[in-house]
Amino acid sequence: MTGNVYTVRQVNTYIKNMFTQDYMLNRIYVKGEVSNCKYHTSGHIYFSLKDESGTIACVMFAGQRGGLAFRMREGQQVIVLGAVDVYERSGAYQLYAREIRPDGEGILYERFQALKRELEEMGMFAPEYKKRIPAYAKCVGVVTAPTGAAVRDIMNIAKRRNPYVQLILYPAQVQGEGAKESIIQGIEMLERRNVDVIIVGRGGGSIEDLWAFNEEDVARAVFNCRVPIISAVGHETDTTIADYAADLRAPTPSAAAELAVFDYYETERYYEEYRQKLFRTLKQKFLFVRMRLEQYETRLGFLHPENKLREGRMRLAESEDRLRSQMREQLGISRQRLLIYIEKMNGLSPLRKLRQGYSYVQTENGKTLKSIRQVKEGDRICIHVTDGLICARAEEIKEEKHG
Repeated sequence: MTGNVYTVRQVNTYIKNMFTQDYMLNRIYVKGEVSNCKYHTSGHIYFSLKDESGTIACVMFAGQRGGLAFRMREGQQVIVLGAVDVYERSGAYQLYAREIRPDGEGILYERFQALKRELEEMGMFAPEYKKRIPAYAKCVGVVTAPTGAAVRDIMNIAKRRNPYVQLILYPAQVQGEGAKESIIQGIEMLERRNVDVIIVGRGGGSIEDLWAFNEEDVARAVFNCRVPIISAVGHETDTTIADYAADLRAPTPSAAAELAVFDYYETERYYEEYRQKLFRTLKQKFLFVRMRLEQYETRLGFLHPENKLREGRMRLAESEDRLRSQMREQLGISRQRLLIYIEKMNGLSPLRKLRQGYSYVQTENGKTLKSIRQVKEGDRICIHVTDGLICARAEEIKEEKHG
């Protein structure tokens, strides 16, 4: 075996470097028919481009989705701008897409991008110029075709959300010759009618079908309108210059109706809940104030002069009862003490002694005889007994020794 031997990785890396160094492959436009298109949950788009001679694998990563203004479908002819590179793990090359546009619309797409850049540089898409959409619109103007799914969707959504809102339809031409002028006239007429908000839109279609909404005059009419404008042109993946100039973009006409018309029944439920909450709050406040009032009333009654007088009378009556009780107690003690004294006096009373058989003797002139020396024989004496007086004479006087 002669020569160098390389690994698979080295060969794939060498081929990848060859692709990377090729300037043409780093920025290349490829056109073909879309095949095996898959929108992955990660946001990446995997598909193939084919023609009568062969197929090339393609991928558009989620971060590049801004370069796709429509939803791809099988069999669609497109032009893809991207870079051809090698995926080293499988050794296969594929086209990494940065922009995708339908084939045959390239000139219109370039005009779209050029006008978008110009108006953006002028500040027409700046957020500070966006007017606020009224929360409770009473009158909604609609600029769209008088027939078709768009106007029916708007009417159905508006009726379901709020049967009291007024819709004013300007039947505009939204496609073909004269569509630009018709859309502008509709915006200006509804502005003069002083509606609350205007919906400008139509159903989906190709870039040619939607081109009236990519005209500079239409974008300026939308930007200069004093009434807030919601754009609803095409499907969710369709984007027009009018969408950027409008005050709010809706992905579909149905979504525009949802944004423009407030839900009357939901609002009614909200206000009913708010009313009940307010009623409960006021009731609690009333009960609290009433309780405070009763407390003040009780306090005022306690401080009333009549109540003070009543309390004074009660204290006076209690003092009087206390004084009477003390007086009765003192009288009882004095009475008991008097009885004791009376018993003591009775014990010392001469009359009680007389009743016990004793008597006492006085001289004739009334002096009590305590000694034999106070009387002589023959003197008159008076003997006091219990029931009377005995008069007698002293016939004999004898002295006795005691002890």
